[in-house]
Amino acid sequence: MKEFELKYGCNPNQKPAKIFMADGSDLPIEILNGKPGYINFLDAFNSWQLVKELKEALGMPAATSFKHVSPTSAAVGVPMSAELKKACFVDDIEGLDDSPIALAYARARGTDRMCSFGDWVALSDVCDEVTARLLKREVSDGIIAPGYTPEALEILKSKRKGSYNIVKIDPNYVPEKQERKQVYGITFEQGRNDFKIDEELLNNIVTENKELPDAAKRDLIIALITLKYTQSNSVCFAKDGQAIGVGAGQQSRIHCTRLAGSKADVWHLRQHEKVLNLPFLPTVGRPDRDNTIDVYISDDYEDVLA
Repeated sequence: MKEFELKYGCNPNQKPAKIFMADGSDLPIEILNGKPGYINFLDAFNSWQLVKELKEALGMPAATSFKHVSPTSAAVGVPMSAELKKACFVDDIEGLDDSPIALAYARARGTDRMCSFGDWVALSDVCDEVTARLLKREVSDGIIAPGYTPEALEILKSKRKGSYNIVKIDPNYVPEKQERKQVYGITFEQGRNDFKIDEELLNNIVTENKELPDAAKRDLIIALITLKYTQSNSVCFAKDGQAIGVGAGQQSRIHCTRLAGSKADVWHLRQHEKVLNLPFLPTVGRPDRDNTIDVYISDDYEDVLA
């Protein structure tokens, strides 16, 4: 496929719109279902870079949830506690512990459920049936991955009345060193941000204590790679194999830090026994439970009571 025509650009009035390779070569993607839009592809290609780099740096399956060209979270496939599973609404999924890519997705999607509503998903590895079952019940715009099992593809194609966006990308695709964009008819050119983030970057420990546990190294790498694909100003808190609080696009670094910190607080509080045992009626939907929990553990709770 040489090019793909889009319904419109960033806004409905921005027509015509398409994606294509400047050198006339084939696009490194296959659209297996749906018709992704301009912003969908911005999320898809940025999110793919993030999980691809995480997998290369840590050697573990990785997933991210993207919204408006920034990650709400990113995670690798490490086991989840019973409390975290319940907080992420995945404690009922059979086979979750046997699928590292599903664990990575469950962590990434469950971190900031309010911001992830209607997200774009990226997986570093082939999407399996367990991951597809998790994704099927979430409100999401689309997914990009290097492949899909037949069972996973069938499940995902049933989302959104058959219109769910499913993109397959060539994992061996390497973009050009130079990248260009136009603003107001003026072309900007720069070298791609191919700065390598891995464990070697953490060798120069400047503190008096030179001991940095492997888990801390892993989480620092996750945070740094997540920030690489987050709109500045940006701050990231990471713990236990995932980004637990991401502040993006704030004009003030102070507000950005507050935002990321408050999201990290919410991640911790969602696993408190009082939150996990809130007596929701079976008829209450997942988005309504998310919103209720968010208000309950936020500073807005007293305002609601008043």
